Amino acid sequence: MPFFYFDSTYILVLPAIILAVIAQGKVSSTFNKYSRVPSRIGMTGAEAARRIMELNGIYDVSIERVAGNLTDHYDPSKKVLRLSDNVYSSSSIAAIGVAAHETGHAIQHARGYAPLSLRSIMVPAVNFGSRLFLPLILLGLLFSFSSAMGNSLITLGIILFGITVLFTLVTLPVEFNASKRAIACLSESRILYDDEVDGAKKVLSAAAMTYVASAAVAIAQFLRLLVLFGGRNRD
Repeated sequence: MPFFYFDSTYILVLPAIILAVIAQGKVSSTFNKYSRVPSRIGMTGAEAARRIMELNGIYDVSIERVAGNLTDHYDPSKKVLRLSDNVYSSSSIAAIGVAAHETGHAIQHARGYAPLSLRSIMVPAVNFGSRLFLPLILLGLLFSFSSAMGNSLITLGIILFGITVLFTLVTLPVEFNASKRAIACLSESRILYDDEVDGAKKVLSAAAMTYVASAAVAIAQFLRLLVLFGGRNRD
């Protein structure tokens, strides 16, 4: 008879994973729905982004096309706004909403928005920590015969993962604020009519939930690590 082991700490992570799956499905379905609805003015995502930046006095940010689906992002280090294929040249409500959101990050950068600056500063540490936290924890378990060395490695791994958790939390106000700026710009610039702005708002609201879900998963995983290894230093 096979033996099955159930790790009860997965109970901490499971609800967050379910939330992440639901959020991802919601953003995909909402984007697909409004990607089939053309804006009445007919401006493309790239044109809308350029128009919004010009209205905000931003002329030193370039716009590039990037491969992939919903791979849109703003790179503050190079002042480049990258829009995916289904956003760059599309005139749909969804495309314009996403383009406006990414332009919101460019506006944040130009206005010196503190959470964006903090997130940018954290990127190297997050990249370092996300690559090393798991190997350090595994090494800590490997050297468990040496209690002090093993515990130190595990603790360092958990601290590095904690940096990535903090990054997901800092990301939340950055993304919510960018969406708020995007909706305001779309309304004020008349790039979209009022009923179309409502559609763009639904797309961005669905996208925002994916960031909330990512933060929830990261926090749950961090708590799981604390439950699994938090008592080792007291041994």
